[in-house]
Order: sequence, then C-alpha cells, then structure tokens
Amino acid sequence: MRILISNDDGIEAPGIALAAEAASRLTDDVWVVAPDGKRTAAGPSLTVARPLTMRRLGERRFSCSGTPADCIVTSMGWLFDDGKKPDLVVGGVNDGRNVGEDLAYSGTLGIAREATFWGIPAIGFSRVKEANVREGDAAWLARFIERLWQTRNEWAMEGHWLSVNLPADLPASVSQPSIGRDKIARKVEVLREDGDEIELVVPRGREHASRKGDENSLIAEGFATVNRLNWFGETQLAGAFMEGLRSATK
Repeated sequence: MRILISNDDGIEAPGIALAAEAASRLTDDVWVVAPDGKRTAAGPSLTVARPLTMRRLGERRFSCSGTPADCIVTSMGWLFDDGKKPDLVVGGVNDGRNVGEDLAYSGTLGIAREATFWGIPAIGFSRVKEANVREGDAAWLARFIERLWQTRNEWAMEGHWLSVNLPADLPASVSQPSIGRDKIARKVEVLREDGDEIELVVPRGREHASRKGDENSLIAEGFATVNRLNWFGETQLAGAFMEGLRSATK
C-alpha cells in the first residue's frame, strides 16, 4: 500500500509528522510531498506555466515551492510518472479545523480534491488548534485511517473525498455533521496608507459560529467529524426556469 501525504502548513509542520507517523504504522511505502512553507487557504489553486522547485529532503520526502494541490500534480506527473501511483492520499493533519466555508478555501481539502481528479481515494484531516497532543494519537489515527481504507468502496466514489475534523482529545467517537457557517476572512485591517497606496491585511481568526449538529457543535462535544464531499456539486435547475431561458433566447 502506497500512501502520499501533503499539507498546507508546510513540510516541517507537526501535523504532517503526525500523519506520516500514523501512515508508517500501516505501510513502509509512505511518501511526503508538501509545500516549503505555509500555504493556508490556498484552496485547490495550481501553479501553471511558471517554474516550481522540488527539493529532495529524504528518500521519500520532498518539499515543493508551490501550493498544496501543486504537490499532488507534481507527484503524479513527475515523481510517480514512471511507476506505481499512490493508493491513498492524505492531507494534513491541518493546524486548525476546516469547517463551513473552509471547504472552499482549505488547502488541506484542495489536496484531497486534486487526488480525486487522478482517481485516488483521499482524506483531508484537520484538528482544532487547542489540541491536547498525546503519545497515543498516532496509533489512534493509524487505526482510523486503516478502517477508512478497508471501507473505501463505501465512500470513495468518483469525484468524492472525506473531510475529517479531529477534536482536542483523542481517542474520540465519530459523528457525521451538517455543514455549518463559520467564515474566515470577515475583516480587513489597514496597515499603512501612503497616498494612493494602501497596505491591508486579512487577520486570522473566526467567529466560531455554531448551530446544533454542525461541525463546530460536534467538535465542541468531543467528536471527530466526518463528511463526504465532492467537487462537482451541481444542482438541477427547474424545468420551467430552463424553458423560460429557451424562450427568451429564441
């Protein structure tokens, strides 16, 4: 079993070390390809027609100058181009929860999304910032990943992946939440004004808004939450609406 791990916090982040340790309990064929620095909220963005720099840091460990999704593209198109592709892609473990609108912004989930384009089962792991990291966390996470791998036929449909949020304490019971609303980047602060040039910053942080049954409420109760997501997500328009469009454009 070959597992590829990436993140959006950077190659040296503690969360990716936890993911790698957990994966190594399941197989000795673990690869890590991650950004060379923090790429928070990079989403699924790609670097196209501009050079990327890969650095070999170990036998199966590389840093990439691009985005989290770039790490998957370069892995598939270069690192594994002449050999066996990964059986599973793991994103994370992200430093902070990915809830609500984060599903669109998250680089961790961008990793999983990109993996589905290559037909590979994928899981994005995130964990609250106030986590109580303990020695047994890697063993618990390994058992969790192993169970998800064994049951992949039940969730790894084409274009689908899993988003998992881990609470402060492990082990934890598992629950499926509704997707709430807890948008990051609601504020903009002015750092400097110099004539027509204004320097701004979007600060970190969120409201931690919550409603019963959403990710935040279940995480607060100590659950690990699991959602199955997909990249296409279209909804059918009403027939009458489409007929009206046809009539208007004749």
